[in-house]
Amino acid sequence: MSKSPIFAQPSPTFARRAGQFLLDYYIYFVLVLVIGLLSVANLDKFGLFERGNFLYERNIINILRVSAPLLTLAGAFTLLMVSGYIDLSVGSAMSLSAVVYAMLAINGVPFLAAFAITMVVGAGLGLINGFLVVRLNITPVIATLITLSFYKGIALLLVQDGVSAIKSVGDLKMPSWFNSYGREGVFLGLPMAFWIAVAVTLALVIAQNKSLLGKYAAATGGNPTAAKLSGIHTGKVVVLLYAIVGVSTALAGIARSSFMSLGDPLSGDGMELSAILVVLIGGTAFSGGEGRVLRSFIGALIIMALTVGMLTLVPAFYQTLVIGAALLAAAASNHLVSRNEVGK
Repeated sequence: MSKSPIFAQPSPTFARRAGQFLLDYYIYFVLVLVIGLLSVANLDKFGLFERGNFLYERNIINILRVSAPLLTLAGAFTLLMVSGYIDLSVGSAMSLSAVVYAMLAINGVPFLAAFAITMVVGAGLGLINGFLVVRLNITPVIATLITLSFYKGIALLLVQDGVSAIKSVGDLKMPSWFNSYGREGVFLGLPMAFWIAVAVTLALVIAQNKSLLGKYAAATGGNPTAAKLSGIHTGKVVVLLYAIVGVSTALAGIARSSFMSLGDPLSGDGMELSAILVVLIGGTAFSGGEGRVLRSFIGALIIMALTVGMLTLVPAFYQTLVIGAALLAAAASNHLVSRNEVGK
């Protein structure tokens, strides 16, 4: 007697499709889950959209404003890791960019000129990393650890002795426009820095999906030997990706500097760990060849939601532990996914 169709087992095709669906969209479910948990964590004290609750409008706006630097950096960092390379100097490059931008502003350079010069500086920092890795053939981790210290040293040197940051002091004042970029709402209460982060992400999503840069980055990370044999100049691709990361760190530095109303030479400390965390959560393979810019953007939102949400829920001395545990979990899950992909 044949079994009733009602009790039939799911077909292998259905199981594969369901598994692929989860792999493709899990990051969005995680974001909804995190927001949901943070929203009900103190529901006994505050209403769902009242002041004090995670979903309070002003709180959401503040989270997105603070998130601008990481959101700006996530996409470029993803493409670089997709190519099989990494940049551990992004935090120091961001700090140096923040200091340069603040120096220019406080010395009377107009906004657009200061913005453009800082972006050129950021591109230069990225090109230095690319030169060390591609031309001098230094391992990316070692090369960018060197520049991590080098860029931080320059940032500290640019700040005068006895002063912790470049800021308004005495008769020397920051211009009135300085913090508008990172603080003043231009649409939906959100500042220009956030919308630039969105624009950068959209541009990189298009570049990854529609341009040769995205295809070449994936080919370089997936199988560099085959990429070279197929005519791809992998060295130029990698240098260009480092330059794009450099521009993104400059934009992140400008956003952080504008938000804080000063140029802090330590403002980017830890950004490299945050960048690694968001791309791992987004499913980017640490070994290269696989990763999506949009997923990393969502991963950055998850990390920032957790970071800000924990301020009222978790004692300060536990927060670093929680972030470390999240990094460990992301790395472990990333490894398991990558192993399963290889085993297919």
